Parts: sequence; C-alpha cells; structure tokens
Amino acid sequence: MDKQMLFVYNPKAGKAQIRSNLLDIIDTFVKAGYEVTAYPTQAPGDAVKAVQERRAGYDMVVCSGGDGTLDEVVTGMMKSEERLPIGYVPAGSTNDFANSLKIPKSMLQAADVVVNGRTFACDVGKFNYNIFIYVAAFGIFTDVSYGTPQDTKNVLGHAAYLIEGVRRLPSVRSYPLKITCNGEVIEGEFLYGMVTNSHSVGGFRGITGQNVALDDGLFEVTLIRKPTNPLDINNIIRALVDKRVKSEHIYTFTTEKLKVESEEPVAWTLDGEFGGDHQSVVIESWHRALEIRVPDETE
Repeated sequence: MDKQMLFVYNPKAGKAQIRSNLLDIIDTFVKAGYEVTAYPTQAPGDAVKAVQERRAGYDMVVCSGGDGTLDEVVTGMMKSEERLPIGYVPAGSTNDFANSLKIPKSMLQAADVVVNGRTFACDVGKFNYNIFIYVAAFGIFTDVSYGTPQDTKNVLGHAAYLIEGVRRLPSVRSYPLKITCNGEVIEGEFLYGMVTNSHSVGGFRGITGQNVALDDGLFEVTLIRKPTNPLDINNIIRALVDKRVKSEHIYTFTTEKLKVESEEPVAWTLDGEFGGDHQSVVIESWHRALEIRVPDETE
C-alpha cells in the first residue's frame, strides 16, 4: 500500500451509528489501496488538532460525523501548510453540506465515494479569524432548525421551521445592525440573518435561495428586519414560504464579502455550532479553497 489516509471520526455522532459501520468503512478504504490511521475524537476541537498536527506523508484526510466534525476537519486543513483532499462520510442528524454535495446518506456508499468519486473544489467561508463551511447565522431561527425533530421537518417542511420561529416572535429580540457589502450600507433592526453556501440549512432545502453554486465565490445572504405589526409578520411568513412574494422586511442578495457591525455583542452560529458573541464581523468567501470528494456524475 503506497497511499496513506488519516480517518478522523466522531464516535458519538448521529446516535453513534458509525460503530456498526466502522469496520466495513475501513475495509472499503483498505481495499482501495489505503493504509488507514483511525483517530476517534474525544472532545470538541480534537479534529482540528488531529488534522493540523498530522504527520507528513498522508494523501487524504477523511472524516465521519456531523457537520460540526466536518467543520473542525476543514478548519484544521485550512490552517495547515499542506492542504489535502478531504473525504466525508456523514454520520450526523442533519448533514446539510453532504446533501448539497449529493454525498449518499448510506455510510458505506459515502465511503465508496471517497475512494471512487471525483474531487470537487468548493468555497470556504472566513468569519473573522474563524472558518465555516456552509452557514454563519444569528437571531431567531438559528437554533430552531437544529431543535426541530427531523420527522416533523419531513411532514411539515418549511412550515415546521416557520411555526416554531413565529411562536417565539412576541419574546424575540432584535439587533440594531449596520451591514456593508457590494458598495452599499444596510441599517436597521434585524431578527435574523444567515450567510450561506449550501442548498439547505437545518435540513430544510431551498431556504437559502435558487441557483446556488458551491464554487462560485459568492454567499447567499438572507436578512429579516424586525416587524412592527401582525400584518408585517404575515407578509414575512408568506415571503419565506413563497419566494415569489416580496417583503420589504426581507433582504436577499449574493456577495463575496460583507461586514456586520452592532452596538452590542451578537451571538452567531457557525455550521450549527456556537460561533461566539461579536460586535463586528467580516465574512468573506475563500473561492474554491477546499478539495472534497463527491460522487462521479459520469457514472
């Protein structure tokens, strides 16, 4: 075997389903000619450290877990001097980015994609000094998407997301923000904002916009301004459900870079994990910075 693979996996991701698939996954890699070094993470940040401090000689780094595990592996890779292709075997409960890349939900099929698929160069997000793969968000909906059971999402779709969010509106807080991008300035009080490079967020497809490309150097941005009366709330809901409906409370646009400033700290999530409280953030696209294995579309 002349190929070396570092396999980083989260043994607790997705109800620990990797445990029943681990040997078959490694067997798939070995049969493809890889000598595999397996590293089970034990705590947050382990995957970043394992990738960043890996020994020389590896040809590929593969991870298995949820979007948070992938985020850590990509962070470790982007902070490394030598960047290698990344393989991803989804094992989490949401797996937004894997769905966007059409990586199979079956762990064994995803393992086969790692060794028999093709390499795709996709964008990576910079968030001040941090890194994210597919979403940076703040406000009312940031925990709704991850807290809503998948079965409920499957039945209700967007409605589950919106019903839970609207239920919170009477008590939700807004943030006075100044957003600078594309040579323009947007100011106001906002309930929610998301900067995405994905076809879905929190398991909901289509919520990020239409004609999304993961390698065009552009983010899709959605900002929701604070409503002032029940009529505004109804208009916001209609606009979110039906993209043909326009609302003066919702801003949607694409950009390669934006700056968000606030008078008080705002809590952000990055790829579904807490990203810290910030008064000023600069978010920019790192164009085609990451090589990741995806299904071969010619098959």
